[in-house]
Amino acid sequence: MPQTFDRYDAQLTTPGLVILEMEAADRHDAARQLAGRLAAEGRIDDLDAFLADVAAREHQMATGLPGGIGLPHARSEHVTRPSIAVGVAKYGHAVDFGAMDGPAFVVLLIATPASSFSEHLEVLATMARSLSKAGFRESLRRANDADIIAELVNSALLFGD
Repeated sequence: MPQTFDRYDAQLTTPGLVILEMEAADRHDAARQLAGRLAAEGRIDDLDAFLADVAAREHQMATGLPGGIGLPHARSEHVTRPSIAVGVAKYGHAVDFGAMDGPAFVVLLIATPASSFSEHLEVLATMARSLSKAGFRESLRRANDADIIAELVNSALLFGD
């Protein structure tokens, strides 16, 4: 039975799901690196099938947000628990996610079980609201510490606005 999102137990990310100084060739490589972390922590059960779901979603519409953020996401049968993997691009290695204002310096890969439509929307909306704030984006970008980044993301989900 897949776990559902509980904003009061929002351990959607861990330091092990954070990649600092990420060097990705493109958005697909960034998603693969981040999904690899999800697989390593047992949060997805089939890396390639999950990546196909992410690519299908990305094909529908670009997932770049203003302010240097990539927000690839997918609901998938291959997600064992709602999760977010975070990559902070190495200087000079921002990744194009199709945002009008340029490439992404921070990439958050959101993975939720296929059955959890409302949870997926809640996680996505809460993260998008937090990421719309310049201070939050800068905190993620400058933290340079996986524990702090995981805490920032989990706190944003727990406390919302």
